[in-house]
Amino acid sequence: MSEKMSVPRGGTVALDNVQGDLRVGEDATVSGKGSPPKLTVSGSVYCEGDNVFDCSLSAESLEAEGDVTVRGDLEVKNDVSVEDGRLEVHGSMSAKQVDVDEALIVSRDLTVEEADVGGHLRADGNVKAEEIDVGGRFEAKGEVEAQDVDVGGSLSIESKANIEHMDVGGRATVAGGRIREIDVGGSFESKAPLEFEEIDVGGVVRLADGNKGGRVEVGGSFKVDGDLQFSEIEVGGKVEMSGSGEGREMAVGGKAEVDGSLKLSENLEVGGKIEVDGEVSAKNMEVGGSLRSRKATAQERVEVGGSIDTVEGVSACLVEIGKRGEVRGPIRADEVLVGKDARVETIYGKRVILRTGALAENIYGEDVSIESGCRVRGETQYTNELKVNGNVSFGQSPRKVDKLP
Repeated sequence: MSEKMSVPRGGTVALDNVQGDLRVGEDATVSGKGSPPKLTVSGSVYCEGDNVFDCSLSAESLEAEGDVTVRGDLEVKNDVSVEDGRLEVHGSMSAKQVDVDEALIVSRDLTVEEADVGGHLRADGNVKAEEIDVGGRFEAKGEVEAQDVDVGGSLSIESKANIEHMDVGGRATVAGGRIREIDVGGSFESKAPLEFEEIDVGGVVRLADGNKGGRVEVGGSFKVDGDLQFSEIEVGGKVEMSGSGEGREMAVGGKAEVDGSLKLSENLEVGGKIEVDGEVSAKNMEVGGSLRSRKATAQERVEVGGSIDTVEGVSACLVEIGKRGEVRGPIRADEVLVGKDARVETIYGKRVILRTGALAENIYGEDVSIESGCRVRGETQYTNELKVNGNVSFGQSPRKVDKLP
């Protein structure tokens, strides 16, 4: 036959086993028996608030109004509910569902199916859960394994994470691992290699070296301290990579800086300027401002509004330089279109067009068309046809040849 035991308000009792439910009055303290001390309750524990269990506690369920402290492990088979208070566990904690209004503090491991904490959740050990929902701040020193983590304020994980979906309203910091979907309103930082499928951050993202992921969408700036493999990058402000980048496509509203090389299988779009110390390659490149790299290669088209500065040159099917643009380094393309009043060095192409007022060092093409006011300082060689419209200045007389250099 089960029993119902009560601990009076402000009382102190020592218990080891309760067959039934246990009700603990306000400001009461319960200690266990044995070494280490432990209390086992076959039924539910009801706490009226500001209670201390000076032992490990095992029960079917735990309900409280006010603060509860367990100076040991807490093992609950079903649910834990704390209204208008906090729950502090000095050891490890396990339960099915946990609902705490103010704060949940666990000194060691936390294992639950669902945890809903209105204010602050901190676990100094490992965390394993299906769902974690925290209104304010979530801190974990150990590893975190979860399906869904939803935090209204800030998140900090000091060890590896294995999370399917993470949604944080403010700032999130992790120590690498695997997070499939990352959605952060403020800033996100990973201090160790991270594997991901999608990052969507409103402000700033910073990643360590050795990352491998999918799509990245950042409203502000995106910085990688090393190499990055990705599918898509879309950044409103600035991109910085201290290593190399390899992916499908990249779109940057402001500026992109890559200390290594940048290899894309699809398109590169930069609103401002891009600087790549190594080689940059893509299917198509469209740069509103300037492009600087050791070498630039596109399968189809390179279109730059401002300037191109390369050592080994730029090559594509089509290279188009905007009005008053400037190119330092050779151009190699099937079709080269040089805008009005633009400045280029040596051109190698099948079809070359210089708009009004353009300046070139040398031109080697099959069909060459030069408009009025243009100037070619060096050689002009062509194999098929040369069209000159208006007054054009040649440093050397144009020559029709059988073969271009």
